[in-house]
Amino acid sequence: MKKTRMLTFILILLFLSGCRLSAFGGQVVIDWVDFIHFDGKEYNGIHSGVLADKSFIGNKIGTVKFKVADNVKNPSYKIRDGDAAFHEKGTEIFQIKDHPHLIAVKDDRAINGYRVYFSRDDDIEYQWNFKDMPIEKVERIEIYQTDSPAGNKLISKLTKSDDINSFLQLLVDSEENPNFQPTRGSGDPIFYEMFFYTDEPIAYKYYMQFDGETYYWSPWDTSILSDEIQTFIGGN
Repeated sequence: MKKTRMLTFILILLFLSGCRLSAFGGQVVIDWVDFIHFDGKEYNGIHSGVLADKSFIGNKIGTVKFKVADNVKNPSYKIRDGDAAFHEKGTEIFQIKDHPHLIAVKDDRAINGYRVYFSRDDDIEYQWNFKDMPIEKVERIEIYQTDSPAGNKLISKLTKSDDINSFLQLLVDSEENPNFQPTRGSGDPIFYEMFFYTDEPIAYKYYMQFDGETYYWSPWDTSILSDEIQTFIGGN
């Protein structure tokens, strides 16, 4: 019984520290959150949004001093100013104009060329869930196919208000079905990323999939979309 309790305690400690033991040699591997620690604050990467336009990028305010991923093996390591999870030393850090709680770094793989981070240490609650998006302010919608052989491929851009409103209504009218299981007869689903641009520096980002029969997405739980969505993405 004592051995069982001790093993459970050790496993809990490993979980809380964000580490795991590899299958070979008992080496500790740390699963880092995408962060940048700058000017005494921790900034986390925004996964449900992207930079809306490069014009929002302000002045350079610093650089990354140390990349912790692949270099830090000690789970007790204390994060220091200038540390970043995945960015190399020397990566330039930029402010977002008129938004002191947001920063950005260049990223060639990101839409519009920058990866955006928000401060966790300020008393500001950023919300990028679909239910929080001001749909009345959406000015443009872009849809990318993300599993294209050429990488992210822009397949649709909606700029007319009628098209934007119709597309948004299809999303609003989608039917929640958390137990939905995609069919596998046609192979892996096709993956899409949808970007919704307002007057804010961050464009909202959501995912959509098509399994050969059904379009679905996850604003919270999985929801089924009408086949009318094909009108806006060309169908398959």
